[in-house]
Amino acid sequence: MDGRPEPAVEAAAAGGGERTAGRRGILREYAEALLVAVIFASFARAFLLQAFSVPTPSMEPSLLAGDHILVNKMIYAHQRGGGGTVRLLPMRPVRRSDVVVFRHPFRPRQDFVKRCVAVPGDTVEIVDKVLWLNGRRVDESAYVRHADPQVYASSPFLDERYRHRDNFGPYTVPPAHYFVLGDNRDESNDSRFWGPVPAANVKGRAFLIYWSRMPAASRDKIGWRPSKLASALKGTRWDRCLLLVR
Repeated sequence: MDGRPEPAVEAAAAGGGERTAGRRGILREYAEALLVAVIFASFARAFLLQAFSVPTPSMEPSLLAGDHILVNKMIYAHQRGGGGTVRLLPMRPVRRSDVVVFRHPFRPRQDFVKRCVAVPGDTVEIVDKVLWLNGRRVDESAYVRHADPQVYASSPFLDERYRHRDNFGPYTVPPAHYFVLGDNRDESNDSRFWGPVPAANVKGRAFLIYWSRMPAASRDKIGWRPSKLASALKGTRWDRCLLLVR
């Protein structure tokens, strides 16, 4: 025999090796792409954007319980990073009326979302539910709601929920701190009760409601089964999706 079949066998073996190498190359590319995506997502969450859900009605009507918001974490980064912060994006201090997400001063594992109403050096006073800032009345009619018509005087004998709710101060905000209030003024646990928020606790500014779901529908964990997906869609408040936070 002249051995002619052998080259064919060798060619077939070589072809199989090429296909195996090709599959490995594709798998390696997918793995690299996945790794890059994970690294980018981790970087974005740590330094750029983070998603939060709103669990309570304390910021109504601006934010409803069940709203899911995106927070710009870079905008105030210079306050948290000190002098060594790299200025990747334009940064600025917290401004009055910014809706901010922050770590609670006394419960640092818990994140809150409120509106900043006063910055360092401002003098805050609340008189019969009306906010005064540096001796001037503040018009908050565009975003503040008062659900309870009852007005309570500030008194040590009142229940803690009402002691400083409707009458507070005057109080001067110390350096590197912010005074925050909920827009649902009568149903908010905020700086009236536990003081100002340190600048280092501020995580970022809420800027977008990317999804909103009715609280009753959110009791069920979202899955990928058709019934679960239908429940999620049914509970979605479409008119609130992709709204800017103001």
